[in-house]
Amino acid sequence: MATQGNTWLKQPAIADIVQTAIRYGDGRSYTLHAYCIMPNHVHLLVTILSQRVSFTRVLQSLKGFSARQANALLNRTGQPFWQAESYDHVVRNADEFNRIVSYILHNPVKAGLVSEWEEYPYSYVANL
Repeated sequence: MATQGNTWLKQPAIADIVQTAIRYGDGRSYTLHAYCIMPNHVHLLVTILSQRVSFTRVLQSLKGFSARQANALLNRTGQPFWQAESYDHVVRNADEFNRIVSYILHNPVKAGLVSEWEEYPYSYVANL
């Protein structure tokens, strides 16, 4: 697990905001395959539904909405909530897709937050 950055996401109310925002886009902007909301970062695996809307635009919308909500709850204004950078990657085949899903789901286990990924309240995988 990354040891840098704010850990606002370990607050259930903040994680709930992000989880709600992620789930909102499912079926609207993207097909949601998996996510994990860690204390200081998020893993997300989606397929964008429209070639007219870029992944960057979808991510900006998701981050913008969740940042406004989280900052309001944290009594912060005019400050960034998310770090500017993100890592995106094109999944090229089924083996890579399955490896990424496993990586996302096992992130809280690797970080020592739970012993089984199913125990972590802020992980999700679609029925694959």
